[in-house]
Amino acid sequence: MLTNADLLALDGKAGDFTAKIRQRPRYIDADACTACGLCTQYCPRHHVDPYNEGLSITRPIHIDYAQAVPATYYIDPSSCLHLQHDTCQICVPVCQSHAINFNQKPKEIELNIGAVILSPGFGKIDPDTLAKFSYGHHPDVVTSFEFERMTTASGPFMGEVKCFSDGRHPERIAFIQCVGSRDLGCDNGYCSSVCCMYAIKEAMVAKEHDPAVDITIYYMDIRTQGKEFDKARQRAESMDIKFVRAKVGDITPWNNRLQLTYSTLDGSHEFEPFDLVVLSVGLESPRDAKGIADITGIELNRYNFAKSDTFHPLATDREGVIVAGAFQGPKDIPESVTQASAAAGIAAGLLEKQRGQGIIHKDYPEEKADTDEPRIGVFVCHCGINISSVVDVHRVEDSVADMEGVVYHTDSLYSCSQDAVETLKKTIIAHNLNRVVIAACSPRTHEPLFQETLKDAGLNPCLVEMVNIRDQCSWVHAGEPDAATDKSQDLVRMAVAKARKLKPLPEQTVPVTPRALIVGGGIAGMVVALTMAEQGFESVLLEKGKALGGNLGLLNHTLSSSETALHLKKLVAQVKKNKKIDVLVNAEIVQSSGFIGNFSSVIAAGTGKNKKEHTVDHGVVILATGGHEHRPEGYLLGKNNKVLTQQELEKRLAGKAKNRAPDSVVMIQCAGSRGDDLNYCSKVCCNHAVKNALQIKEINPDSQVIVLYRDMRTYGYAEDSYREARLKGVLFIPYELKNKPEVYEKGRRLHVRFFDSLMQEDIDLTPDLLALSVGIVPDGTEDLSKLLKAPLTDDKFFLEAHVKLRPVELPVDGVYVCGLAHGPKPVDETIAQAQAAAAKAAIPLVKGSVSVDPIVSSVDEKACIGCGLCVSLCPFAAIEMIKVGKRRKARTIAASCKACGICASHCPTFAISMGGFTNEQIVSQIEAFGKATEKETAEV
Repeated sequence: MLTNADLLALDGKAGDFTAKIRQRPRYIDADACTACGLCTQYCPRHHVDPYNEGLSITRPIHIDYAQAVPATYYIDPSSCLHLQHDTCQICVPVCQSHAINFNQKPKEIELNIGAVILSPGFGKIDPDTLAKFSYGHHPDVVTSFEFERMTTASGPFMGEVKCFSDGRHPERIAFIQCVGSRDLGCDNGYCSSVCCMYAIKEAMVAKEHDPAVDITIYYMDIRTQGKEFDKARQRAESMDIKFVRAKVGDITPWNNRLQLTYSTLDGSHEFEPFDLVVLSVGLESPRDAKGIADITGIELNRYNFAKSDTFHPLATDREGVIVAGAFQGPKDIPESVTQASAAAGIAAGLLEKQRGQGIIHKDYPEEKADTDEPRIGVFVCHCGINISSVVDVHRVEDSVADMEGVVYHTDSLYSCSQDAVETLKKTIIAHNLNRVVIAACSPRTHEPLFQETLKDAGLNPCLVEMVNIRDQCSWVHAGEPDAATDKSQDLVRMAVAKARKLKPLPEQTVPVTPRALIVGGGIAGMVVALTMAEQGFESVLLEKGKALGGNLGLLNHTLSSSETALHLKKLVAQVKKNKKIDVLVNAEIVQSSGFIGNFSSVIAAGTGKNKKEHTVDHGVVILATGGHEHRPEGYLLGKNNKVLTQQELEKRLAGKAKNRAPDSVVMIQCAGSRGDDLNYCSKVCCNHAVKNALQIKEINPDSQVIVLYRDMRTYGYAEDSYREARLKGVLFIPYELKNKPEVYEKGRRLHVRFFDSLMQEDIDLTPDLLALSVGIVPDGTEDLSKLLKAPLTDDKFFLEAHVKLRPVELPVDGVYVCGLAHGPKPVDETIAQAQAAAAKAAIPLVKGSVSVDPIVSSVDEKACIGCGLCVSLCPFAAIEMIKVGKRRKARTIAASCKACGICASHCPTFAISMGGFTNEQIVSQIEAFGKATEKETAEV
């Protein structure tokens, strides 16, 4: 990893690039620096902290934040006294590790590489754009980035929300949306896609800090179009956060407050006083976007983001140069992480022939033999103020001093930071610890980090016990600090008791079948198959229908005017031609068993008498089962031939009939969605409506097209098409769910009645055609969920392992998801997600083996009576009956076991125990609960 570096030149071609890089000096030896922070304490010069948005002061020699990677300080030459004026150097003798080196010079590096991934992130909106909202003129007008740092527990104000003008806590806060986005005045016509969600998040965080604060969000459209995102708005409304559809015209000082002037849809002008105003600023293209484009030879779009097309969303116009993240276009974290995986997969395909070259395998020290005497180290984390603002961390740490087996205890600001992890490793070695208790946050996200640290220190990774005092104490008992501290002490005491009983568990590996099973032959499934093939792996592609193509075959063109039929034909031909892809149509999974690396599925293929079953062995499963249109009730759909869905309208417009674009068309958005029949937004409906409206205007410019909507969610570059539709005369009229349009027949005429919020009166139209923007529902997910034990959301889409960190992985190891099976999304996002799923699925296939979590069940054959109860209860088919001599005995299939514990809890003879959760360990925790140490008893 090269930090503090600039790309100077890129020559060559895909597979054989030469990159010239200049690495600027840190003036600190990264290998020698221990991140102790002593140099910063002695540095006499102040430096405005850019990481904290200028809200705090640091020193020229500093580290941006505790978890920075690498965890090494650096010197900013713009304010360092020695580098600017050849004076000072106080930091040099202060540094005990002699890491400071002012003789470092910039150095140029040449790298021979096969692929380039561009992910420089995004830039900031010009302050001149913000000035019209009094930003820079009044201290209590802040950007959303500044407010984010303010409310962050590790930020400059430790999470305290206050007015900059006088330090008081604000009683009223206003959020103004679309600042620097959807604004031709600053040439940012696009929607930044993330502002509505982060405003809602920040508003809820502010409410958690101060439940009495009054918060209003002023918006044009609330674009919470992501999976489960609408629920965030519902939670915000339940917290009394107000949403007002309005355009803010001015912000002026008013006594010691700010006065907002805004207009609403009915044309009225309102004035409201606030203590603090937050500007929800958009995402700008990177400041050096043009320079990056010149160096790499790629093309930018009109907004200076990297240019790509619908069917190749991550490909630039230079082969071998790939783009990911916000540089491809404004997007949120899940989409950025998805694109990162996809880009890595594309690059891996380009470099498939060089796979395995230049790899350095990490070596671990020999594992220490376990001794009978436990030597336990307890480490309690502050987690910034996430924990320490509620829980008395020092009291919790002191409580372990007299506990049996504890030989060392301490606290740290961030236990997961690189320097803290290094300190943990050194402490284990220095104090000869053989058990470790970490009282911090969730083991779900951080336990692997600490297990890896134990391996680096020569201990078995199963000799660590984590206590979640953040989620289970400080967060849920935020208003009861004493009780939260008492509970933390109890949990730590129980963890220490369990740690005394921990035993090393052997790490197991199993070989992998280098083949993928892909369920679904739409565009997502086909892209997965082709991406896997590019990486050198075989796949079996199942399609339930009679032909490949899925929903892409139902479209005529995309919003960006890309023709779908030609691309689909080309894609199908590539799949059928590829020797590494075995296509099965009219096929479905009948039965599936096994585990990551070693699945075995029974496939039924064919129709009627020709239907046959055969078994496929495969290492991974990718679910791309797609979805279909929802058919809502109450809109005369299927009862009146003038009522169509947008999909049906697109097919009609692609035909040759003279009246295919009639003189009067009404479109109703969210028909049956977002709290009507379905609870979610299907993400594509607004784009589909705008696309068809533009097509109608293209065929019949005099046609009157009226779109009735709740929020127009034409996010990203689709905003350009939305604006174009308005300029061409398409009318967009908002409505509320509680007063949704009414569709009825009177005589032979179709009527649509709705309340016009602009005219403030009821309108009754008799259109020639009514188009419903209906939602998307998933196909076949419930049956597959039962077969693969994969969880679903309330809306029957597959539930990912982690919405941000693992967006294409399911909780079941070796099973991945993409496309509409994951959730509704447009074509370009479907393709990127398919590429990401393929990249993730290829990882175990590349490795050739997978490690099995040692926390699995094991059967004591002597105690087992062979009743078979465990076999019948195991939801993962991870226990089998075998013959041992003349008796039946149960045996765990370790790679299939998910350590749920059902078998152990039901075994009538207690013959089954769980690794890391033995009966002895659990009993010791129960006995320790509530038991005070001698020191605590004396204090009482």
